Amino acid sequence: MLQRGKRLLNCKLDQHQRFRKGAVALSFLFLLARRALEMFCIRGKSTFDKDVEILVLRHQLEVLRRKTPRPRFSWADRAFLSLTARLLPRQRWSSLLVTPATILEWQRRIVRRRWTYSNRPGRPPLGEETVELICRLAQENPRWGYLRIVGEMRKLGVIVSATAVRGVLRRHGLGPTPRRSGPSWSVFLRAQAKSILATDFFHVDTVLGQRFYGLFVIEIDTRVVRLLGITTHPNGLWMAQMARNLTFNLHDNGRRVRFLVRDRDAKFTAAFDDVLRSEGISTIRTPVRAPRANAYAERWIESLRAECVDHLLVITHRQLERVLHIYVDHYNTARPHRGLQLKVPVPFATSPPIGRIERHDILGGLIHEYRRAA
Repeated sequence: MLQRGKRLLNCKLDQHQRFRKGAVALSFLFLLARRALEMFCIRGKSTFDKDVEILVLRHQLEVLRRKTPRPRFSWADRAFLSLTARLLPRQRWSSLLVTPATILEWQRRIVRRRWTYSNRPGRPPLGEETVELICRLAQENPRWGYLRIVGEMRKLGVIVSATAVRGVLRRHGLGPTPRRSGPSWSVFLRAQAKSILATDFFHVDTVLGQRFYGLFVIEIDTRVVRLLGITTHPNGLWMAQMARNLTFNLHDNGRRVRFLVRDRDAKFTAAFDDVLRSEGISTIRTPVRAPRANAYAERWIESLRAECVDHLLVITHRQLERVLHIYVDHYNTARPHRGLQLKVPVPFATSPPIGRIERHDILGGLIHEYRRAA
């Protein structure tokens, strides 16, 4: 049985070898016939066509001999093949390594380079200042469209077309339509802070043991402090008068306030809230035992103690009133504030950076202010 299987296996191997030899012979005959046909075609060609084809084939062989993983045609190779392909008959383009479409594309590139000028006439580009102004107006006013920006720039004496503005906005990633984005948190809170005041009491003990209570308000957006009054007995009548003084002061300065933040101190009477409510100001009470909810007022009291009253001996009401008014004026007009990027709450006209720097003593030298001599 084993010998029979071996004979069948040997028979199949012999058949496979005979088939393989026949396939090789047929392949050889096909290749021989193909080359003979090519020789017949070459004999019928003109000498010029043969020379061009030989030249193209030699050049392609040089490209293939380059030591690169994949043969790549340089710009010179493309130019050479594009020019010689025009001399080579179209039916002989099969000898090229690239397709006819590639040859035609190379030819179009050469023509484009031939007729491309570096200094073509046209509309001059916008200046850098104009582009910066367009981007600034778009970023600061997200609800403005490009036509509104064109109108605003004309008011400033800058004439530019709507198409140019639209192109600048697109290049800088700013949509040309309104409502590019909503206001940021800082912008939103700053807009709300313009209509909010904060108030609180502070106390100062004199040398004789008498305690004075002071009432002040601070503007959230500008950090401007207003000292409303000082008393030893902040009763209901006094609080109502302080509310009236506050509303008169706001009207004189053209301030429109909607909210007043205060804590739950019992000294803030109902009469105080009623006077403010009659002027359209709503009082907002902070949560119980939450001084951070009135952080702006608490921080000013800390500055007042650390910079002024903790370093003085107060004797009379008149002395305390004068000291507090001097410090409030210094705080509003001369003290840089971190929350305002180191600016003062009430800015003043800055003098040129020339001249001698002089020191002015406040409260007997307790506080120093520096200015340039006129």
